[in-house]
Parts: sequence; C-alpha cells; structure tokens
Amino acid sequence: MKLYGINPVLERIRANPASVKKIYIQQGVQGGPIQKKAAQNHVPFILVHESKMSKIGRDKNHQGFIADVEDFEYAELDVVLSNAAEKHRTLIFLDGLNDPQNLGVMIRSLACLGRFAIILTTHNSVSVTEAVLRIASGGDNYVPICRVPNLVNAIKKAKEENFWIIAADVSKGQFLGTNEFPPLVGVVIGSEQKGIRDVVLAQVDERISIPMYAETISFNAAQALTIIAYEITRQKRQKQKNFALEKD
Repeated sequence: MKLYGINPVLERIRANPASVKKIYIQQGVQGGPIQKKAAQNHVPFILVHESKMSKIGRDKNHQGFIADVEDFEYAELDVVLSNAAEKHRTLIFLDGLNDPQNLGVMIRSLACLGRFAIILTTHNSVSVTEAVLRIASGGDNYVPICRVPNLVNAIKKAKEENFWIIAADVSKGQFLGTNEFPPLVGVVIGSEQKGIRDVVLAQVDERISIPMYAETISFNAAQALTIIAYEITRQKRQKQKNFALEKD
C-alpha cells in the first residue's frame, strides 16, 4: 500500500513509524521535516528522479513524496466500543457509503475535530484504500476505523454500552442545535443514493436534520457529517467549560 503527498507521509511517520517500509523523495523537493522524522525513527528513504517518481506513483499527485506502508489495519469493534465509552469518543456508523472521496473527507474532518471513531460494513461499502488515505491527508492516524459484517448488530452493541444513537435524516429529524447530546453518542449516516436503511433506522433513538435554506438541494454525506460532528464537539467543549467554571 502506498501513501502519496506531504501530510499523509509525515503524519504516518509521526503516528506509526513502524508501519512505514520505505519513503521515496523526489530529487530537488524540499523534504526536510520528513527526512528528519524518518531518520529519527529509523525509516529508510531514498532520493528519486522525477521520471521514476512518476512511475512509482502511477502519475498520481504525490507532491514529491511516496511511502510504502503496511496495509491498513482495521480496529476490532469491541476495542473501539470500549475505548469510545472510556474516552467519550463519538461513534460514526456509515450505512452503505460507497464514495472513497466522501470517506476520505470524513476521516480528515473527524481527525480535526477529535474523539471520533468510524464503523463501516464489510459488504456494500467503501473500504480504506490508497485513494481514501490520500484524501484523508493523515487523518487516518487519529480516527479508529473498524469493519463489521452487520451494522444493526454493531449499533445494538453500542446501545448496550449506553450510547445514544441518532440518525441524520434530511426531512424527518429534529433540527440540529435544538437538542442536547448525551456524553455517549453515535451518529448514523446513510449513502447519498439510498439513505439509511429501514432496518437500521429501527434501531436509532433520535433523528436529526440540518436546517437548509433551499428545499431542492442538500449537503452530501461528508458535508452533513462534518456539520453534525462539529455541533457534537461544540457541545462537549461547552460542557467542559461550564464544569470548569462550576469548580472554580
């Protein structure tokens, strides 16, 4: 598996250097931070001519940096649930998402906001590919991702751990911002073509919608998730601030 670009390569060296086999750096490109981190972590790197870099990178936009890395390692559901309950991570259940670009954007957004984990299905779903990692721009190092054969069963397990499950619904949900989320929360996002399946909706505790001005268009899955995740993060930080004020 390969990583392309400055941020994906640099973040991988910072977060998980043991997974990096080798780094190719294009001759003439300023790669000081990456070379320094690679040397500190004993990761081999070689300088490569531009023409060879194009062949290695299959003409992808690599910004002068390509890394050979171990295949992506998914987390186990039980580990993700335990960690999320302990650290109050928000669980993101993706029901039938098939667009690699959307998944990459989601991972990057959730990494920026912090304390999220993603649960995908093994069938009829996008997986973590080189294209996803390129778009995630290193965010994959900070967002646990697991795959499950049955999303309904995964949601049931989360509910057993006292997670409150909400679903993003374009037309039937309570407006985002008018509700207060509990400390343990999970969000279900459906595919852009089919939305959330009825069998999954039957498991949710609440539906939410994002207020929109235009009735004929809507946010895509990645945009919707980013907005919802921001509101969850905002509420958590506000509660922490209020708690600190009360202690003072």
